[in-house]
Amino acid sequence: MTTEVIITGTGSPVPDADRAGPGVLVRSGDLALQFDAGRSTVQRLAAVGMWNLQLTAVFATHHHSDHLTGLADLVLSHWVMARGDDFTPIQIVVPAGPAEDYVSEMLHPWRHDLAVRAEHSRRSRTVEMELTAFEVPESPTEVWRSGDVAVSAGQVRHEPVFPAVGYRVSTPDGDVVITGDTLVCDEVAELAAGADVLVYEAMLFPQVEQGPPIRHFILDYHADTRLIGPQAAELGMPTLVLTHLIPAPAAASGPLQRPGAAVSEHDFESPIREGGYTGDLLVARDLDKVVLEAGVPPRIERRD
Repeated sequence: MTTEVIITGTGSPVPDADRAGPGVLVRSGDLALQFDAGRSTVQRLAAVGMWNLQLTAVFATHHHSDHLTGLADLVLSHWVMARGDDFTPIQIVVPAGPAEDYVSEMLHPWRHDLAVRAEHSRRSRTVEMELTAFEVPESPTEVWRSGDVAVSAGQVRHEPVFPAVGYRVSTPDGDVVITGDTLVCDEVAELAAGADVLVYEAMLFPQVEQGPPIRHFILDYHADTRLIGPQAAELGMPTLVLTHLIPAPAAASGPLQRPGAAVSEHDFESPIREGGYTGDLLVARDLDKVVLEAGVPPRIERRD
């Protein structure tokens, strides 16, 4: 068996033709787990051959809109593309609080659309979800399990947004940690200790500091690349993946290249290496992946 970690979106609230909103797909055996669902998540899943009905569960890290705007699309598509009433409701797992409220209410504006579709197609069931909300634990705690694959949640530092969590996916092939949005903090280190892959949000603080002062507030709650490197080095992390890239760099090559971007992927890599990290490093583009197999070091695969 292998486990794939596919970066479905590397973007931020800033619209970008090349980068979908934040998201990570972890496929392990028959399980397909989506972590966050920013804009265009459905399209990115389609690009890797993921039919919506194949998703096992969706997990949200926090209630910021850029991490959730694709969730209603995902749930609606899951139901619309099903045939008849024979389908399994999608599982959604979120920290209790605002994210729970959002998921509970997000389909209400679509009630008329859902009603006419159900009547016209003679379906007795409308959209259903299995919503699980958990209280944020003081230390990483298991919140979901299927067989030998478990998902644990741990609090991270994204104040004033609360609650905010990261997730650790434990599989027979290895462990993957997804930070969500956070400062570089001890909480991330606790969640990630001993993992094989760490998917970390990343911001170039000097570039943001040189930008308009009205945007400097975002420095309060994102991960500084100058601090990510030392933490990943101290953890001995085999593979580090940077995503939610602010500001977004131009791709080095390929059909989605953005000429003229203010920063490059090298600008993200440099402070990580200068911080002492010597492991495998991926400044992610949408649909890049890391493959895990038991007893084998993680393998980075760039998108075609």
